[in-house]
Amino acid sequence: MSAFISEFDLRAHADADGPTIAIKDSIDIAGYPTTAASRALADAPAAAEHAEVVQRLLDAGWRIKGKANMHELAFGMTGINDFTGTPKNPQDATRIPGGSSSGSASAVGLGLVDAALGTDTGGSVRGPAACCGVIGLKPTFGRVSRRGVAPIETTLDCVGPFARDMRVLIAAMTAIDPSFDTRSALLDASRARVGIVSVIADASIGKAVEYAVHRAGFASCKVELESMADAFAAGLDVINAETWHAFGHLVETGKIGADLDARLRNASNTTAADLDAAESVRRSFTARVDRALEDVDVLVLPTLPAFPITLEAARAGTSVIAMSSLIRPFNLSGHPALSLPLPVEGSPLKAGLQIVGRKGADEKVCAVAVYLEAALAQ
Repeated sequence: MSAFISEFDLRAHADADGPTIAIKDSIDIAGYPTTAASRALADAPAAAEHAEVVQRLLDAGWRIKGKANMHELAFGMTGINDFTGTPKNPQDATRIPGGSSSGSASAVGLGLVDAALGTDTGGSVRGPAACCGVIGLKPTFGRVSRRGVAPIETTLDCVGPFARDMRVLIAAMTAIDPSFDTRSALLDASRARVGIVSVIADASIGKAVEYAVHRAGFASCKVELESMADAFAAGLDVINAETWHAFGHLVETGKIGADLDARLRNASNTTAADLDAAESVRRSFTARVDRALEDVDVLVLPTLPAFPITLEAARAGTSVIAMSSLIRPFNLSGHPALSLPLPVEGSPLKAGLQIVGRKGADEKVCAVAVYLEAALAQ
C-alpha cells in the first residue's frame, strides 16, 4: 500500500539539501511518464519538461522524492486503486485514505516527505487531508499554474500543497506561487472575524469546529450559506462533463478499473442543459459566498461531514458521494479553502476543519490556520 508510484530523489542542484516533497502523478516531471495511476496510461511517454510548479519547487531548493499514488485518473473520493495499490491511511489503516490525492496525503501523514502536491477538482486535496490527519490547501482557482497538469482543460481544478504543519505548507505555497506573500500568511490573525457555517455533519465534528473557534478566541457569528446542496450537485455535473471530455476516450482501451469505467460512462450522459443549469448555480452560489465574506474574514465548517469509512465498507459498495458535500461547492465557486486537522472529543481520529476565504485572500486563510493550529496545540 505504497504512497508512491515511483520513488527517486530529484534535486535542483547536486548538493541541494532542501525540504522533501512528493508530486501527484497527474503533474508532469521531466523524464517520467504521467500515468494518473491508470493502467490505460501505463505506457505513456515520459514528460518532456517539468510542470511549472515542479520547476518552481526545484528552483527554490526543494527535493522531489517521487511521484505520489492517486485514485485512478483523479476521478474518485476513496483513494482505492487496485492497479497501483491503495495508499495507507496514517490515522487508521483500516480506513480509506481519501481521493483523489491519496498518495500525497498518505506520504505526508506517514512522514515520508515534508510536503506533497496534489490537485483539487471536487475536494481532492482537502478530502484526503481530512482523512489522513494532515493539512491541505486548495488555492483560489487560477492562482497557481496548471501548466503541465492533467487534465489540460478545467474550470475547477487547482494544484495545492499538503503538509503536517502550517509553516511548511506556507513554504510550499511560496515556492509554487510567485505572488504568494509569505509575510501576510504569517501575520497575527487573532482579530479575524469568523463565520461558522451551519451544515449537516456528525454532531461531534460540528461541536469540534465550534470549540476550535472558541479556543482561538475569534469573534464569530453563525452563517447560513444557502444553496450548498445545489452547488454540490452542479459541481458534480461540471466534473463529470470535464472528466469525460479529458479521459472518456480511455474507456475504449478496456484498461480502466471497473468502478471508474462505470462512472465515466455515467459521466458521458451529462447534457448541455445540465451544464447550463450548473453554470447558473455557479454564478448564484459564488455571489452568496462573496456576500457572506463581506461581513467576516473567513468561513469555517467541517471539511468532511463524517469520519472516513473503512476500506471494507467502500469495497462493499457503501456510497462515498456525500464525502464531498462540504468541499465540492467551493471548487464551483473558486474560493480558497484549507483543511486543518481537528481534534474531536472521544475520538482517536482527527477530523478536518475547513477554512474558506475571499478570492485571492489565500494568505488570510493561511494566517487564520496558523493561529488555529497554535490554539489547538495548547
